[in-house]
Amino acid sequence: MKKLLGLITVLVISFSSYAQTGAKIEFKEETINYGEVVKGVDDGIRVFEFTNTGDAPLIISNVKSSCGCTVPSKPKEPILPGQSEKITVQYNMNPGPISKTITVESNAVNKPNGVVPLRIKGTVIVKEVVSPLEKKKSFPQS
Repeated sequence: MKKLLGLITVLVISFSSYAQTGAKIEFKEETINYGEVVKGVDDGIRVFEFTNTGDAPLIISNVKSSCGCTVPSKPKEPILPGQSEKITVQYNMNPGPISKTITVESNAVNKPNGVVPLRIKGTVIVKEVVSPLEKKKSFPQS
């Protein structure tokens, strides 16, 4: 019985000392839905806000997109514990469905290898512009 109690004590101490210390990243949302947006009206810029909830400075080492049509920008300086920052993403507003991934690489201990996949989705439409100078089509009368 004493050995079992000793083993349980060692396991509890091991797990409590394993508690993650270091930088931690928490995003307000990891997916942004553009919804249905109009090309030429919407600039395609969206912002992912996050906070360092850890006890060490958070370093965003790289932010990359799944294609060249989406341009992300990252903070250049370390984010101190308790501090919030943002990653700005600009989609080039190609007409059609939006489904892109932005990969954030950091020293965050609460994410596998410090990597967080962010997603944008939605649909870009082109609103047909009707010129007042164009003649209306007339239909033959029956």
